[in-house]
Amino acid sequence: MTKKERYEAFIDYFMAHQPNPTTELIYANAFELLVAVVLSAQCTDKRINKVTPLLFTRFPTPAMLAEATQEEVYHLIRTVSYPNNKAKHLIQLSKKITQHHQGKIPQDVQTLQTLPGVGRKTAHVIAATLYDKPTLGVDTHVFRVAKRLGLARPDAKTPLAVEKQLLQHLQKKYISKVNHWLVLHGRYICKARKPLCEKCPLTNACAYFDQLPKQS
Repeated sequence: MTKKERYEAFIDYFMAHQPNPTTELIYANAFELLVAVVLSAQCTDKRINKVTPLLFTRFPTPAMLAEATQEEVYHLIRTVSYPNNKAKHLIQLSKKITQHHQGKIPQDVQTLQTLPGVGRKTAHVIAATLYDKPTLGVDTHVFRVAKRLGLARPDAKTPLAVEKQLLQHLQKKYISKVNHWLVLHGRYICKARKPLCEKCPLTNACAYFDQLPKQS
C-alpha cells in the first residue's frame, strides 16, 4: 500500500465515523482551554478535568488569575504533573494576556508561543481547536500513531519532523481534525505499550500491522 493510499484510508474512515472531533478537555471559553492545555502537559485529560472546575471558579478570567499567588494556584493544581512550574506559568501568562492582549487569547501560533508555558505543541493545539487554524500539535500520541500507521516515516526522530511529514500529505481542510483523530486513536486503541490491533478499524491500512507475524 502506498503512503497516499494510507492517508486516504485514514481520512475516509475518520470522516465517516468521527467527522467533528474535538479535545476531551472540558472548557467554556478560550482562556479555560489555554489553561487546561498548559496543565495537560505530561498529564492525562481526565486528571485535568478533575482539577480545573475549582480553579476556574476561583479564577475565571486572566485578570483574576494574574493577581493570584503561586501558593494559591499550586494548592488547586497540586495533583497534576509539575504543579510548581505550571502554577508560575499560569500566573505569568495571565499577566501577559491582561497587560498586552486586552484579556484576549491570541489567535496566531507565533504570538501564542510568547506566552509563558506555551510551547509549539500547545500553541498549535489552541490555534486548531479554538480558531480552526491548519496547525498540528504533535504530542506523544500523534508522534507514535502517525509513525505506526505509516503516515510518517518510522525513522522520524522529533515531533517537528512528524509534523512536517504530516503537513506534506494532508489537505488543509483536514489538518485541524487530524490532531484530534490521532490523539484519540492513540489514547484508546493504538496504545503505547500494547496497541489493541484486534479492535482497530485501520489495520488494513497500517504499516505496523503489516509487519506483524500473521497466524496461518
